[in-house]
Parts: sequence; C-alpha cells; structure tokens
Amino acid sequence: MAEPVRVREGYGRQARKQVPRSAHGEWEPAADRPDPVAVLEAQAATRLPELVPIRYGRMSASAFAFLRGAAAVMAADLASGPHTGLNVQLCGDAHLANFGVFGAPDRALLFDLNDFDETLPGPFEWDVKRLAASLAVAARENGADDEEGREVVLGAVRAYREGVRSLAEEGELAVWYRRIDAEQLLPLVGSGGQRRKIEAKLAAARRRDSLQAAGKLTEVVDGRRRFVDNPPLVQRTAVDPDELHAMLSDYRATLSDERGELLDRYDFVDAAMKVVGVGSVGTRCFVVLLRGRDEKDPLILQLKQAEASVLEAYLPPGGHDHHGRRVVAGQHLTQAAGDIFLGWMTAPGGRHFYWRQLRDMKGSAEVGTMSAGRLRAYAGLCGTALARAHARSGDRIAIAAYLGSSDTFDRAIARFALRYADLNAADHAALAAAAAAGRIHAETA
Repeated sequence: MAEPVRVREGYGRQARKQVPRSAHGEWEPAADRPDPVAVLEAQAATRLPELVPIRYGRMSASAFAFLRGAAAVMAADLASGPHTGLNVQLCGDAHLANFGVFGAPDRALLFDLNDFDETLPGPFEWDVKRLAASLAVAARENGADDEEGREVVLGAVRAYREGVRSLAEEGELAVWYRRIDAEQLLPLVGSGGQRRKIEAKLAAARRRDSLQAAGKLTEVVDGRRRFVDNPPLVQRTAVDPDELHAMLSDYRATLSDERGELLDRYDFVDAAMKVVGVGSVGTRCFVVLLRGRDEKDPLILQLKQAEASVLEAYLPPGGHDHHGRRVVAGQHLTQAAGDIFLGWMTAPGGRHFYWRQLRDMKGSAEVGTMSAGRLRAYAGLCGTALARAHARSGDRIAIAAYLGSSDTFDRAIARFALRYADLNAADHAALAAAAAAGRIHAETA
C-alpha cells in the first residue's frame, strides 16, 4: 500500500542529509580506477572476436563515440560516487544518442528513451549523470566552449528536475499515460529552413518500417527474397529448421495472446547476422525476414543478445534471471509505449536474446550538427523524457523532495559533467594509444 505523501517527501529530505545535492559536483575518479581499455578488453572476452576490432574502431572515431561505447567504464565511475538510495528503473545507458522517435502501437510518433540493454534498478542520479556527461562531451565536439557546454547540461537537468516535480503532483494514471509527442520537437527550432528539415526527418521516420527496410536490406534471387550479404556488417546465416521452430516457439510464448496470433500469420523467409550500434558491436545480433500476406507485406525482426547489465557488478540483482526478459521488462516499465513484438527467448547454447522490430518508425537527431543553442533545447527535451521514465518506476515524490525548487542539484551535475568530459577525453586518448601500440586492433567499418 502506498505511503502518505508527507512520508515519501520525508524520504527525499532524509536523502539530502546523507548525500547533499552539492556533493554530486565534488566527484573525483577513484584512486584505484580501472584501466578503461582493460574494461573494454574484459567485455570483448564474451563477444565475437572477428567483430571486436570494429567496436574499437567505432569507439575511436571521437570522444562522443567513445562515451557511447563505454557504459561499462562509466558504470564503475558512477559506483565510486555518492548514492542517494532513491531508486528507479534505470535505462542504464541514458546518453544523448539513446533518445529518439519511434512509432507507438497506435501509430503516433513519440519521443523517448530507446535503448535498454543495460537497464536495472538503481539510483536515479546515475541516469542523469550519464545524460549530463554525454551532453558536455557532445557540446565540446560541436565546438562549444565549456561555459556553453555548462548551459547545455543545466538545460537538461533543469528540465529533469522540473519534470519530476510536476509529475509528483500528478495522479498515478496520469503519470503512467504521460508521453511526449514527436511534434514537440518542432517548437525547438522555430520557423524557417531548420524547421522544414525537422519536419522532413519526422516524415522520414514515419516511413521507416519493415517494407522500407526490406527494400534496403534484401534482394530477390531466383524468385526468392533474401538479405544482401555485406560482410562483416551483414552476413546471411544458415538456419536449422528445428532450431528455428524452437526459437520462434520460445519467443512467441513471451508475447501476449493476441500478438502471438499476429506473429503466427507470418512465415519465415531468411536470416542474417547484422552489426549494430557502437557499444553493442561484437554481441550476437541477427535480423529475421518474415512474410505476411504476400511479398509486399514483410516483417523484419531483430534478435539481439542480452548479456548482464554493466551495472550488475555494482547494484543488487534486478529480479530477472534471464537477461532478455530483464531488457523487455525494463523497457515496458519505463518507455511510454512499447513495440508490439518485444519479447525474449533462450537460444541454443544458453545465450539470452530479446526480439523487437528492426525498424518501427525509428529516428534520431543529428546531434553532431547542432549549435549550442539547439543542443540546449534538445537537451531539455531529453531531460523531460528521462523524468517521465523515472516517474513511472521510482518514487517521484521522494525524488522531487530531494531535488527541491532551487538549482543546487542542476549546478552540481553540471560541474560533474564537465569533469567527466575531461576524463572521457583522456580515456578516448588511451584507446587510441592502445591501438597505436598494437595492444588492440581497431578497424573502420
């Protein structure tokens, strides 16, 4: 049974005594901080060795690319700092590029978090710090000075704080049904040519579906559609019929009855291994082509390997002994509306996977081309989305009481973000040095 509001507010005020809001800005790397390259090498031990150089190559491209792939590195750093104990279902990797648009089941285009591989219950501020650090790194990469970068971070954290405080005043159903329509991106850019570009991108996102993906990723050979081989990024794979049947049955059992019935209307056509992302490169990821009514009715699903969250070394278990289920449950809990084909299964060999649509009106902003002003506005939208996600799973009333009405927390997180941007730059340089010395092999692909 829910406790009274005043009691929950008391939890937030008590957390201030244990971890003052200003303390978040006083963070320093631990004296025994792990070697960042060694952390990445340890992750590589469970990944496909032929793809690991691509991961290193993509992370070497820029400081922001490094940050994207270094969730495990930052997890150790976050664990070395103060913890409020005010837990939510963390995204676990809430950097700037893991926000974007996607299609809801009612086909509305929404803006929200869109990556949950590292999701786990934990202190709300870990997600805030990951977002803030990514904004500071991105601002520098876009040519902003540190004062401009500080303003970008302040915009995101202010929006998060105000979002949580606003949601703390709402009822439970109102919070649960809250979502951000993608059209809210348009006021960020005013009018003129930039607005037309955003409108065009939203229109393009609405066209990003399985039919469009099939046009890009497949070809017809001897009258049969199949994935186009493009090694090492896309490689067709032979599928044992019995194994396929077992995997589909395992996956179907995790869907609701009506969605399982919908899946049954499709037939298997082809499968391929596909490299995705930056930090995920090297994990096993496949795409499966299914056919519905006819060749003009394709469905492309993605199977992505789910390993232990990088946060699990520092936080209590999340309650799921299957990592695919952990990802799916975390996404359902925090995202405003989920993919109707989101499910999980165990593959031969005992590896955990989760399933989703490869493209379902998905799109992301080109943050690398944003001015400091536009990045600040976009950062505010990300902060608002993160507040909504946390309000669904955590005690928003306690968190709101902790954050308060002043900007003390905002300024502390901004100090942290700039310090972490310095550390991330040094880590990125360490990766480049390791490649130059032959310790690791990095490839561009």
